[in-house]
Formats: sequence, structure tokens, C-alpha cells
Amino acid sequence: MNFSISREALLRPLTLVAGVVERRQTLPVLSNVLIEIESDQVALTGTDLEVELVGRTVASHVEQEGAATLPARKLMDICKSLPEQAEIQLAVEEGRAVLRSGRSRFTLSTLPVAEFPNIEDNEGSQELSVPRGTLKHLIESTSFAMAQQDVRYYLNGMLLEIQSNLLRAVATDGHRLSMCSRPVDVTVEQPHKLIVPRKGILELSRLLDDSDEPVSLTLGSTHIRAHTGDFTFTSKLIDGKFPDYERVVPRNGDKVLLAERAALRQVLSRTAILSNEKYRGVRLYLEPGNLKVMANNPEQEEAEENIAVEYNGPAMEIGFNVGYLVDVLTVLNDERMQMTLADPNSSALMEEPGGGDALYVVMPMRL
Repeated sequence: MNFSISREALLRPLTLVAGVVERRQTLPVLSNVLIEIESDQVALTGTDLEVELVGRTVASHVEQEGAATLPARKLMDICKSLPEQAEIQLAVEEGRAVLRSGRSRFTLSTLPVAEFPNIEDNEGSQELSVPRGTLKHLIESTSFAMAQQDVRYYLNGMLLEIQSNLLRAVATDGHRLSMCSRPVDVTVEQPHKLIVPRKGILELSRLLDDSDEPVSLTLGSTHIRAHTGDFTFTSKLIDGKFPDYERVVPRNGDKVLLAERAALRQVLSRTAILSNEKYRGVRLYLEPGNLKVMANNPEQEEAEENIAVEYNGPAMEIGFNVGYLVDVLTVLNDERMQMTLADPNSSALMEEPGGGDALYVVMPMRL
């Protein structure tokens, strides 16, 4: 293998592909990136056995086609440190990769291409195409509520639900739930429910932009594959049953509060400074026209804030994990937010006033 390529042409796909590669690996070859040259096409592949990403770019000159695996992080760091517009020549000589650029020369170790794992390619049962911006919006509106390393493994990811003319994303960690739905121009014979692991969702989001350009999705029984431009992303699916989220969404709330989103977020963030570091609890005292937010901690320190709100129901006190409320207020798109409550022991429903394409459920805390 011997080819030349500009620094910029190599760096963008390499940076995204290296993001999939784990630093600590059980198999040494998994910390490498697979580089394959065919005519003037360069394909870069990174995988952690759960998620695989292939990026494609074009070489400026190819002397010899071939394939090799090189240490992903070191290769990326070398490319980043070279001057802009530098020309890179990469050749494999006697089992080692030699990278030359200007007066610089780096020799990197390689591992056999045959050892590099390939995520098995099962036939996709359904193919569909959706706008990139729509999928990115769904992920960004809901991904913060995914669990991390929960024993209920099916919560460590996001549910993607595909129905005819509707795409929905749902995430929950058992304490809060986020759900966002958007109309899309697709037709499916039966609804699909896929649980995509957390890492797969975060990597997929990095590939998407806000454009109306399509991303084509291939849905298999054990994998989901996405093609966007020069990238092909594949993720294994989590085999499990996602909770029935429809049952979690409270429908009986009769106390509705409207507030300025940014102002409320600032109030909660300030109050949180003196909340218990472990439990992060704040108390909300709701009364007509006003919301009082209070927090205290084991050192007997206290914070109290008042904010004007639109509310004309009975007075009520309810406790929440402040981080959960701030997360929701961060992703809501509207200038104002609406919170619907039933009683101090029932979950709160947060959304844009009048309901937007996303809704959020936060369980209360006993304080």
C-alpha cells in the first residue's frame, strides 16, 4: 500500500472514525483504524464490535493499492499536528507504516488486516430515507435522558420507533423520560421498534447536520445501518423490551404553570449550587403568579429564589432533582415552557406551551 493524500482530506473522516475506537480494548487490533485503498478511493474503518463507522475520501495519488491497520489515535494526532494543506505520503514497508510529510517522517506499527473484525452483514429488512435534520433533532431532543450503565440494559440506549409517516425517539433512565416525534414521508408495513445503544446514538448524531439532505437507514433484525454522504454507520441493536412509555406519560394533570424558559433555567441553576451534592434536590413552592425555588444541604446552607410565573391554581409544594429540570429546559426550543402537575407524588409533564413535538416527564423526589 502506497498513496498520497492531503492532510484535510484524511483528517475529517479519520477524526470521526477514531471517535468510535475505544482507548481501552480487549483486542489490540480494535485500537487501530483499517485503511483500504482501491483505485483513488480511501476507506477508513473503526469499530468497537458494537458500533462500526466507515468514512470515505479520495487520495491525490495512488502508487499501490492495498490495506493496513494503523493505531487510530496516534495517526490522528500526527495528522492534526502537521501544518495545514500539508501533503501526506503513507506507505507500508515490511509490516510497518511510514508516514512522510515535508521534512517529517513517522514510522508506525501495523497489525494484520485479517485480524480486523467485520460487523456481520445481515440483510436489512426495511430501507427508508429521512431528512438528516429531522433525525438529528429527534436525537438532540431526547438523548440526555438515556441511562448510563444501568443494569436494565435496555435503558442504556434510545428507542427509535418508525411508523408510516412518523418517526419517534424515546429515552428514559427510570427517573425521567423524553419523547420527540416528527412526521416523515415514509411507508412501512408494520411499525418498527429498535433500541440503539447509547454509544451508537452519540456517534450517529455526530454524522448528522441540520440539512434536509437524506440519510438512508437500513433496519435489520440485529443491526441498524445509516448512510450519510461519505460515511456508513452500523450499530448493533439492544435485544430487549423497552418500557411502555405511553403508560408513563401523566394524563391527569390539572395544575398548569407557564414560565420564561431561560429565566427559570437560571433560577434553578443558581439554587442548585446549595443543593445536596448527592441528591441534587430542590423544592418548588407554587402559588398564584409566583414560583419559589428552595434548596439546602447538610451544611445547613440555603438558597431561595422567586420567579414570576403564569399560574392560578391552588398552592402546592413538590420536590425534584434539579439536574433533570435543567436538562429539559436546555433542550426545549420555545422561549417559554409549560409544566403540568397533578399532585406532589405524581410526575410532572414539561413541554412547549400548548405542546410541541417533544414532551418530557420528570418524577418527583421526596425531600
